[in-house]
Amino acid sequence: MPADTNQILAEADKLGQLVSQHPAVEKYKQAQKAVADDPDAGRAMAEFERQLETLARQEATGMGITDAQRQQLESLQARIVSNIKVKALNMAQVEFIDLLRKVNQAIQSKVVDVAQGAGGAGARMSPLAH
Repeated sequence: MPADTNQILAEADKLGQLVSQHPAVEKYKQAQKAVADDPDAGRAMAEFERQLETLARQEATGMGITDAQRQQLESLQARIVSNIKVKALNMAQVEFIDLLRKVNQAIQSKVVDVAQGAGGAGARMSPLAH
């Protein structure tokens, strides 16, 4: 019997609950909280975002970025990436995204197998392009 949309969504919800219990998700949440609770990291990241926005507006109006502005941005970036909590967040984010990628690949592999088994007509198109 073919699966209907509601059944697929119910199973997706179960999969989401299962993924949310993976250690990579908890590690990512903890790393986000650690960065949020670090005033130095928060200030540096907020300042970096403000600088980026300012420079983007400046470029949009046709004004060039000065060497001093570029150096200030690089200095802020170096300060951010040298923060141990930001480093931990970046590593946790990579692990979290890798988990999501693996889950997505597992799902896609089944869809591709089905598409290729249907005479190959669907094999020429991405399974998610429909």
